[in-house]
Amino acid sequence: MGDSPETTRRGRPDPLGLAFAAAREAAALGEVPVGAAIVRDGTVLAVAGNRPRALRDPTAHAEILAIRAACRAIGDERLIGCDLYVTLEPCGMCAAAISLARLRRLYFAAADPKGGAVEHGPRFFAQPTCHHAPEVYGGLRESEAASLLREFFRARRD
Repeated sequence: MGDSPETTRRGRPDPLGLAFAAAREAAALGEVPVGAAIVRDGTVLAVAGNRPRALRDPTAHAEILAIRAACRAIGDERLIGCDLYVTLEPCGMCAAAISLARLRRLYFAAADPKGGAVEHGPRFFAQPTCHHAPEVYGGLRESEAASLLREFFRARRD
């Protein structure tokens, strides 16, 4: 296995690289380019890109689709010991799902000052009513994610 954006130098899957690949695939389908991947113990359980338009489902965000697939993969509604990698700061709906799924860690690329709910807006995980807050690591490959989003919306305006 050679180095690619979806693998590490050791040939292991790169979850954020997989999320970016899913985001690019979503963009190619006319969806907002957001991708997500869920990993446990080095094993990729799920990868998904945004699909609200294709599925005619406002809840079909990359994070929600990845959480659903990972739950099916392990046969449990709780993703204990799992980490979520996503290309954009999650919205309120996705932050709630992350909490309810009991994900261990959240890694995200670009901040979302307008729609994000982790470091912006309601700061979901800091609320006293939040049942579970994952460890959060933001700003990973942020400029790449921001560029992907800018290009997508620029092309749609032209």
